This record gives sequence, structure tokens and C-alpha cells, in this order.
Amino acid sequence: MPTVIGHHDVKDKDHWLASSQREEFFGPLGVTNIRTFVDPQNPTRVAVLMDVADMDAFTAAMQSEGAAEAMANDGVLPETLVVLVEA
Repeated sequence: MPTVIGHHDVKDKDHWLASSQREEFFGPLGVTNIRTFVDPQNPTRVAVLMDVADMDAFTAAMQSEGAAEAMANDGVLPETLVVLVEA
């Protein structure tokens, strides 16, 4: 099960941290151990670290309308999203 890091910018760190969208969106995909991080020098730069059971399902889900809606709800700036996969 690879570990994945997604980092991106957000409009409002507090709103992003308080949101339940991550668990609601990723949970049904079998994603576990979701952890959040904030850049202390730039609090609008954040990251998510998670264990992904099925990378194909994860990749497809990230390209879905549901992902776009979840990111919009959380104030994610999608053009800044970078996903890194454990090698």
C-alpha cells in the first residue's frame, strides 16, 4: 500500500483543517491514515499524507467531478495540486 502526499495551496487554512471532506471523499476508496500538514511559514500551503490501497481507483477519483467539488468546498486551489507517490 503506497503512501501518497498531496500538497497544494488553500484559501483558508482553518476552514481546510476543519473540513470533513477528506475522510468523506477518500474513505470509500480505502484510503487510510490521513494526516494533514501546514507550512508554518506560509499557512495557505498545506499537505495531506495518506495510505492508498488502490492507486487506480485513487487516480480515477482524483479526476472526477466529486474531487473537484470536494476541493472547491475545502478552498483548495486545484492548479497548485501536486501528488507524490512513495517509490
